[in-house]
Amino acid sequence: MAAHPFDPIVVGGSPPGVRPGGSRARGKAMTIGAVCKALAQEFPDISISKIRYLEDQKLLAPRRTPGGYRLYTSGDVQRLRTILRLQRDEFLPLRVIRQELAAGAGREEDEEGELPVLQTGADAAEAEKRRRRRSSVSVRETGASYSLDDVVEDTRADPRLVAELEDYGVIRGERRLGITYYDETEREIVRAVTELARYGVGGRNLRAFRTSADREAALLQQILAPALRSHNAERRTEAIDALENLAAVTTHLKHLLLIRDLRKLAGT
Repeated sequence: MAAHPFDPIVVGGSPPGVRPGGSRARGKAMTIGAVCKALAQEFPDISISKIRYLEDQKLLAPRRTPGGYRLYTSGDVQRLRTILRLQRDEFLPLRVIRQELAAGAGREEDEEGELPVLQTGADAAEAEKRRRRRSSVSVRETGASYSLDDVVEDTRADPRLVAELEDYGVIRGERRLGITYYDETEREIVRAVTELARYGVGGRNLRAFRTSADREAALLQQILAPALRSHNAERRTEAIDALENLAAVTTHLKHLLLIRDLRKLAGT
């Protein structure tokens, strides 16, 4: 019986229409089902539809056979692993992840045109962290809009949790033509809270985060309000740059203060 294109198998030989040994992965190529199975232990919420979505967002570009089967090289799988880690551990939106991949690759495509992946190593990782603190803070755009169904499918959140976040003002959907839409930042908030929900954290527990964010926004507004209200386009652009820089610095400061306090809790 012929294998279904999404069956978790590894294509060891040359698939129809692919030259022998022609895999970009310098070896075996994997079907989308095999990739999903291989990463399931590290990323339990991974799914075929999520991988397809990342492909639709131009973050992945697997090769296809004439029959339409997706074939993933080891480089494709490593790139996907990097994307999933940046989503899970750094809570970065896809727009920023796309920038991270492009800026962090640091090398040209190989002779088969394989998409580059982020470099590894302590120095590269530290450089990425420093740059990410800046690049992940942007107030210039909200990104794409997502319906509730899109948010739930992408984040694997319980719809009741999303409604609870709305009730407590943690996220604010926009109603258009009878459908509620959320921007990219709100979707990533849902993703982060979904992770916290595994430890019993709910919407009501997030009041402290919301209050803290409101106070910080008020402080930055107080510092930069005159420039942000300026009718001079150049001055306003400079103010927005300063706002993003201050946001990145305060975000890093909060992280350091939290780590300091957590070390006390851990007795280290």
